[in-house]
Amino acid sequence: METIFTIIILLFSVVIHEVTHGLVADKLGDPTARLAGRLTLNPLKHIDPFGSIILPLMMAILPGGFIFGWAKPVPFNPYHLKHPERDGALIAIAGPLSNFLVAGVFGALVRIGEATAIPLIVQALPLFAAIVWINIILAVFNLVPIPPLDGSKVLFALLPRSADRFKIALEQYGTILLLLFIFFGFSLITPIMKLLYNFFI
Repeated sequence: METIFTIIILLFSVVIHEVTHGLVADKLGDPTARLAGRLTLNPLKHIDPFGSIILPLMMAILPGGFIFGWAKPVPFNPYHLKHPERDGALIAIAGPLSNFLVAGVFGALVRIGEATAIPLIVQALPLFAAIVWINIILAVFNLVPIPPLDGSKVLFALLPRSADRFKIALEQYGTILLLLFIFFGFSLITPIMKLLYNFFI
């Protein structure tokens, strides 16, 4: 049951993340996600069979208790934007910010439950804490500046034009760098995630 709840929380948290990308893109002039019917919290519209179901279940079976997954990325067309690089960065950072917002809401509920001892909230505290933790993981991980993560879009918007070669190289080897980071560098962001968890809780 704990594994099932974790996967459900992960799925809805990723859906919120992706929908927020689409909402901000729509506000900035790119209607692609809206026209594709992706500005909805209905998880069926966002499920990636492998990334949303098969992979999380496989990882739940493996030792270590680490569950990872993703939803289908919301479609995005930079040619609809007035300032593609800047607006692209705003669209990218909106996803992690939405996860921080969710973490903040449920972190507040945990604090209220602990302060008031309302039975209904107290019973739900482990669930609320799990929602906070999963959303912090999603937000911090996606802010890592490695393509195709959201942090890379923010980094590219901040870099000068003279860094175009670096951008191309980073995009070219992004997948390899990301895999290396997941297996060997993930511990670098764990202290940040724990610090934020303690802050919200």
